[in-house]
Amino acid sequence: MSASPEVAARVLDALARRGRSLAVAESLTGGLVTATFVEVPGASAVLRGGVVAYATDLKAALLGVDRVLLAARGAVDPDVAVAMARGVRERLTADVGLATTGVAGPDPQDGQPVGTVHVAVVTGDVCEVRSLELPGDRGAVRAAACAAVLALASEVLGAEP
Repeated sequence: MSASPEVAARVLDALARRGRSLAVAESLTGGLVTATFVEVPGASAVLRGGVVAYATDLKAALLGVDRVLLAARGAVDPDVAVAMARGVRERLTADVGLATTGVAGPDPQDGQPVGTVHVAVVTGDVCEVRSLELPGDRGAVRAAACAAVLALASEVLGAEP
């Protein structure tokens, strides 16, 4: 699975046709998702912005993720991905929020093995999260996580080709 500017373009187009906006919260992808959207000409008509909350405490401080949830389960958790997507949607006043959290490596984190990834999409009506075990090195896991959240957004928003 690779990060596809074509999928990003379809997501942006689907949102633009509905007059809706997008915000992205990223951890392990470190800005890769937002950068993929920004590669698409005209992205500024839809994309409000992105927040890279790489450190666990920033997930709470910047995105409003519950500190009790973070303390109990760690940052690599499907509920944390959903909370990040909700938080970025609210904080950046967007209609749709996307989020990525996981372990790119080289070492496990919060008791989770390398390749454990959770991606989420939150709209006003829908909350979808996908949990994945992605193979490969750090770069491969990050690229696959980016592609996974783009694919999930495409499905949720009906932006399939």
